[in-house]
Amino acid sequence: MKSILIIGMGRFGRHLCMNLSKRGNQIMIVDVKEENLEGMLPYVVSAKIGDCTNEEVLKSLGISNFDVCFVCIGTNFQSSLEITSLIKEMGARHVVSKATRDIHAKFLLRNGADEVIYPDRDVAERLAVRFSANHVFDYIELADGYAIYEILPLDEWLNKTLIELDMRNRYHINVIGMKENGKVALMPAATHRIQPNEHLIIVGRQDDVGILLKRL
Repeated sequence: MKSILIIGMGRFGRHLCMNLSKRGNQIMIVDVKEENLEGMLPYVVSAKIGDCTNEEVLKSLGISNFDVCFVCIGTNFQSSLEITSLIKEMGARHVVSKATRDIHAKFLLRNGADEVIYPDRDVAERLAVRFSANHVFDYIELADGYAIYEILPLDEWLNKTLIELDMRNRYHINVIGMKENGKVALMPAATHRIQPNEHLIIVGRQDDVGILLKRL
């Protein structure tokens, strides 16, 4: 459980808040508009109306007490940049700021952000990968050209064990889980025999997986 501050209660900020709350975190939210806080009170321990470009407002929040501070302002980049810089100066441990453009990300990272996220771009990339192949059900991009995919098994894999298939050497991928009827089982045994109704969760370089996907 972590102590988390979320500044900006737009659509992304609200979804982030609800999902963090479900995982047992203690959350404080701040927005300049009271109506943006409505409906969020069941998910948070504290909610405050305030303009976080105002240093006095930020000082009243106790910035250094939070494990993570999210700056989720997407429509006013100048405000996002100012808030990111100010909370870092006030001792924020870890600052995650939302960006919509690469140039914005560069400025945010130079002015206090420890991480920058692109919610719209990331969703668009996942959808593009998913709907560009017939048998990709989910996709998560990792660092250095790697990604995690949820795929159907090839027909030739069915009823064979992972050790028999030797996927790491043959396809340069690792099977890290199986999904059946919505339930995921991670780290399957090498003796696991692939079934027709299973999805495979694999990790590998995007170039190598791309070659494999052409066979699905």
